[in-house]
Amino acid sequence: MIKIGIIGATGYVGAELLRLLLSHPKVEVAALSSVSFEGQEISNIYKNFLSKTNLICESADDVVEKCDVIFTALPHGLSEDIAKKALDNKKICIDMGADFRLSSEEEYEKWYGKKFTQPEIHSDSVYGLPELNRDKIKECSLVANPGCYPTTIELGLMPLLKNSLIKLDNIICDSKSGTTGAGRGLTLNTHFPEENETFAPYKVGAHRHTPEIEETLSAMAEDIVNVTFTPHLLPINRGIVSTIYCVPKDKVNLEEIHKLYTEFYKDEPFVNVLPLGDTASIKNVRLTNDCHISLHLNHREDQIIVISTIDNMVKGASGQAIQNMNIILGFDEAEGLNLIAPAF
Repeated sequence: MIKIGIIGATGYVGAELLRLLLSHPKVEVAALSSVSFEGQEISNIYKNFLSKTNLICESADDVVEKCDVIFTALPHGLSEDIAKKALDNKKICIDMGADFRLSSEEEYEKWYGKKFTQPEIHSDSVYGLPELNRDKIKECSLVANPGCYPTTIELGLMPLLKNSLIKLDNIICDSKSGTTGAGRGLTLNTHFPEENETFAPYKVGAHRHTPEIEETLSAMAEDIVNVTFTPHLLPINRGIVSTIYCVPKDKVNLEEIHKLYTEFYKDEPFVNVLPLGDTASIKNVRLTNDCHISLHLNHREDQIIVISTIDNMVKGASGQAIQNMNIILGFDEAEGLNLIAPAF
């Protein structure tokens, strides 16, 4: 059985990844790592793992040595050296942070304040949006798992961009996320009295997912795409909804756009285009690897409005990482991910 290691297992993303992988029928979680909790049993940190696993957090080097597939769920700047070691030892590495999402070192330094520490391996990485790069993912050993906001926006716009139907200089992405997207670390803006009973944008015009969104959309369009991206925090645990406004090049018919999306995503196991008249909602994708997309027209402003929603911890992070692992290992893409949202 394939042995899996998680480095950064005690953050929200790492813990969610462990929760999902423990139910995967074709892999074994063999090792965990956490700098903050090294030497401690994971079930002492997250009580939901009591009686499910007795794994103890150890060093990152031990995880790389023991395992066939390494997931790194770390803050930016901490995954490159681990990925290099994994590749040198013929292991697969799926990075769930930002270290490999941008192809340009100049852009990475501009947005993240650091240079690449292992520039020679960046050309080996593949951006892990399966719906875009499935064939490349099959052949790679280093995956850059996409960010949560970018996943909603990229899936929401891909059919329009691939078919050159919209203008590229006037795309507005208005996104809202649950607070798990900010991670487990304590911050003032995710402190309960600060976040509860309110709703506000943050990092306006300066969110680090912006260059990732623009780079990937530009690749889809085969032209330069600029977006106005504004994220907001919702007083909920998990989920993202992105409302995307774009201007068509020519007059469009909503039924034709809907047919285009339905045909484009008909073979995708996790992307669902809702019937016309329905509106995508976080509730219906919560705890799943699904993306729901609904399509709308603003006739007064001649706009296409795309609403795209996912669970930020699953399709926006851990579930998509498992989807990428399944592709690389030749498993059914939905293995371990046949998840259904609670009805209430």
